Amino acid sequence: MWKKIAAIILPTIIAAALICFILYRVWDDLILSLQYIVPTWLLLAIAVCLIAWLIRGTRYKFILKRLDTNVNVPFSTACIYISQTANIILPARLGDFVRMFILKHEKKTPYTNSFTSLIAERVYDILIIALLGLISLPFLISIIPAEYKWFNWLIIGVLIAGVIGIIVLVLARFLHAENKIIKKILEIFAQFRTVSSSVVSLGYLSGISVVIWIMDVIVCWLVSMMFNVEIPFMLILLAIVIGNLVKAVPITPGGIGTYELALVVVFQIGGVTAASATLIAVIDHLIKNGVTLIGGIISMYYFGGWSVELMKKLFKADKKSLKEDNGNI
Repeated sequence: MWKKIAAIILPTIIAAALICFILYRVWDDLILSLQYIVPTWLLLAIAVCLIAWLIRGTRYKFILKRLDTNVNVPFSTACIYISQTANIILPARLGDFVRMFILKHEKKTPYTNSFTSLIAERVYDILIIALLGLISLPFLISIIPAEYKWFNWLIIGVLIAGVIGIIVLVLARFLHAENKIIKKILEIFAQFRTVSSSVVSLGYLSGISVVIWIMDVIVCWLVSMMFNVEIPFMLILLAIVIGNLVKAVPITPGGIGTYELALVVVFQIGGVTAASATLIAVIDHLIKNGVTLIGGIISMYYFGGWSVELMKKLFKADKKSLKEDNGNI
């Protein structure tokens, strides 16, 4: 019982503490800055965020089709909405596994296939984010002080890990095993190769992933415009890259707190004032999480009452109930 409580409460406390720390440092300036909001930019940021979600759903539809599960864009988008909504509340990105239950219930998709779809989506996200970060660095040489060049190694390290992963993926086709667990891992590797087996699919998934993350950067840029703060686009790109690489490590639910802190640090290194950096980071994440939550609620109605019950059981961290669902869905 205490382990379950700690697994949920502790990350939430860390997230809340980080947010409070970030806001406390600049509270007076923050209140002053809020008086200069331009609502038009806010509406544009929300619109871009919504379009990015549909594009993300289109990518996931393509991944599922490569794994022999045919869905439409509303279905694939709703799947992601629900899992990401759960991730905002649950620790350790446990919400991702909601998608597996949905696909099993609605499309009879084997758990191995749906797990591979999650892995494929995450791999393309992380590698494309790191690649965009690498592209941004040459444009920021004159802005970022020499002592912060560790950004380079963080991004390059992620890309090196990705290259190693690709090599392992290719070599795995020549491996055979009798052990059930290793066989299942090799099966997932084989399915991942199926997702990206052609030049067309590799190019499509890479290209659409670039579009998704550029739109994510545009949302943050629009937020900066909302407060009349001019920030170089490449600096915003680097901030989003670092923020999402940090968020990929499941320290807090939905990366709340850690994402904002990463953006504030990068913006301040680039010369943005503490108040402006904080305001932009907090509002940017608030918009993205707000759209996610609303989309998640609508998606639960889309799938029906059973998905609502599933979410309730997840939020209660009821392992026994999840085990029963695993057998019944």
